[in-house]
Amino acid sequence: MAASRLVVLVSGSGTNLQALLDAIDAHPGGAEGFGAEVVAVGADRADIAGLERAEKAGIPTFVCPVKQYGSREEWDAALTAATDAHAPDLVVSAGFMKIVGKAFIDRFGGRFVNTHPALLPSFPGAHGVRDALAYGAKVTGCTVHFVDSGVDTGPVIAQGVVEIRDEDDEAALHERIKEVERALLVDVVGRLARHGYRIEGRKVTIQ
Repeated sequence: MAASRLVVLVSGSGTNLQALLDAIDAHPGGAEGFGAEVVAVGADRADIAGLERAEKAGIPTFVCPVKQYGSREEWDAALTAATDAHAPDLVVSAGFMKIVGKAFIDRFGGRFVNTHPALLPSFPGAHGVRDALAYGAKVTGCTVHFVDSGVDTGPVIAQGVVEIRDEDDEAALHERIKEVERALLVDVVGRLARHGYRIEGRKVTIQ
């Protein structure tokens, strides 16, 4: 069995991408090792560290800036085509800060993995860390989930818990969440690739 093909989407520093690359390097052997290979890295803007990490690793890259297209629909179609050109088994959002549209979800629904810095369904949206602090929650964490047409509403694959400390501000809490998130994403992507999975309603089962 061949290794699963991953296309990873990034918007910034690419630390989650690097964690995936390091895990793949540490467990070589295709399907018998980590179980996946990164075949391309895409971004919504050029000149970011995430693309530099991919280029350093010899991985093809593509860039689809929203402002280069006349509408979000055109951008979504271009991103879908650029991603599809690499025939991915899974698409991984590793800090990709744009919400994809219908064309992308129609093509990659059930194969598009995202992370969120809160325990969904609590605190969805762009400010999950800030919202958990403001609410006075005692624990928060991160969620790895499949993306659907809503905002952070897709089926949950796995979650990691992070305690909220009295002295936490948003930056300190987010940093601890990111550490758990990186490890959880690497673990989940590897298990999805090696073992396969099924989605029944909202329930995800890794085989």
